[in-house]
Amino acid sequence: MAKFEIKKDKSGQFRFNLKARNGQIILSSEAYKTKASCLNGIASVQKNSQVNERFEIKEVPSGHRFNLKSTNGQVVGSSETYSSKAALEKGIASVKKNSPDATIDDLSD
Repeated sequence: MAKFEIKKDKSGQFRFNLKARNGQIILSSEAYKTKASCLNGIASVQKNSQVNERFEIKEVPSGHRFNLKSTNGQVVGSSETYSSKAALEKGIASVKKNSPDATIDDLSD
């Protein structure tokens, strides 16, 4: 089953990764000062990933990336860089499919 993993970074802030069933990271968050804010970010991903217009596709020098935005336009998650547009589309589809029912694994303690 897909899962969100919460971890603390070196500065003590909270971040999450959405991992697909195969363990691959398909979406990463920004840093949050509190665990509660991080959990709100996860809830935002679960909600906003079901709305096509919330995905912002970006071309970068090495390929393609996407951001998932909340209703207020804030980025709640970013993808890795994909070498092709087709791979990027699969990444978006994976976030849409996996995030609503993903479990939360808190590794921050």
